[in-house]
Amino acid sequence: MAATILLVGTLDTKGDEYAFVRELIAARGHVPLLMDVGVAGEAGCAADFSAAEVAEAGGSTLARLRAEGDRNAALKVMTRGAVALAGNSASTIGGVLALGGSGGTAVGTAVMRNLPVGLPKVMLSTLTSGDVGPYVGESDIAMMYSVVDIAGLNRISRPIIANAVGAVCGMAEQAVPKVQDKPLIAATMFGVTTPCVTRLRTRLQNAGFEVVVFHATGSGGRAMEKLIRSGFFAGVADVTTTEWCDEVVGGVLSAGSDRLTAAAESSVPQVVSCGALDMVNFWAVGTVPEHFQARRFHAHNANVTLMRTSPNECARIGKAIAQRLSRARAPVTLVLPLGGVSAIDAPGQPFFAPEANTALFDALRAHAGPNVNLVALDLHINDNAFADALASHLIELL
Repeated sequence: MAATILLVGTLDTKGDEYAFVRELIAARGHVPLLMDVGVAGEAGCAADFSAAEVAEAGGSTLARLRAEGDRNAALKVMTRGAVALAGNSASTIGGVLALGGSGGTAVGTAVMRNLPVGLPKVMLSTLTSGDVGPYVGESDIAMMYSVVDIAGLNRISRPIIANAVGAVCGMAEQAVPKVQDKPLIAATMFGVTTPCVTRLRTRLQNAGFEVVVFHATGSGGRAMEKLIRSGFFAGVADVTTTEWCDEVVGGVLSAGSDRLTAAAESSVPQVVSCGALDMVNFWAVGTVPEHFQARRFHAHNANVTLMRTSPNECARIGKAIAQRLSRARAPVTLVLPLGGVSAIDAPGQPFFAPEANTALFDALRAHAGPNVNLVALDLHINDNAFADALASHLIELL
């Protein structure tokens, strides 16, 4: 079945490349839909959405942008316009492909981030060998490195561009097997809470739910918050709220201050716990900031170093979590594992620190609003009985 593939690019500088892409897509039986986001000159090939249309959709005119000569301001206008036009066409698009340097990558990925999860998205970029986190965000964008600059067709660039075309077309052609729809539950997990979440997932699946697990690594938490706001989930089992440690203390895996707000603001029932609130994440041991050198550490692996949260930090973390849960518009149950919050927070384990956990639990109790059903269990977070209790509470809310 033919799919419409949206192409987003600066046709004033990459007209030949996009003409080549358009021919390859048509040869596979699909329909190319070309959007021009170039400002500086005339398009090198015909577009379905002209640069003038994109500028107008972004709140300006092409003539004005050219007269002002401000590349950064023009990029913002063209990005707004491209996102708006692509959004209006989202229901008819079977995939999106963009080729670019810094400007083309910024516009192309902005369009992709605002399109539905699951829609094929391929970005062929000169920047892909570096940090692509700001471009990908919480979306499912496939980034490809162009190796050479996208500046002309040659024996190196042709096959790479053709591979990008093959990637997006192959994704669009891939039929996803249909399964019986079940209510979706979002859950959060770390390696140190895996036994809990694995048992919880089984219990919920046996009760007729489909469980989507997010790795609580900053980007995982942000992705979950975004999908909650998009209406994907009937409920949330936020077992592993560890990203708040990094947000409060200054680790490398923070999900930002909006973590734990989507379910509260979207009226989605949630059961929340304290998974891995005993640890702040840093990369290899040499990357730990100097002012933390006297703290208690555990080498998770060669690339990840964990630092035990102090009683003071735990109190601040508990306050931040409780304050956000107190804004919830739907039922929320907060379950405290009094016997330990991670696999390495137990007697004989490196992060066993009852005084820190006491500070955490006291802060959660002190700052949780009357809307929060607070349950304290004399169990470790990875005890089977604790996972069963989480499942029972969530099923009851739903």
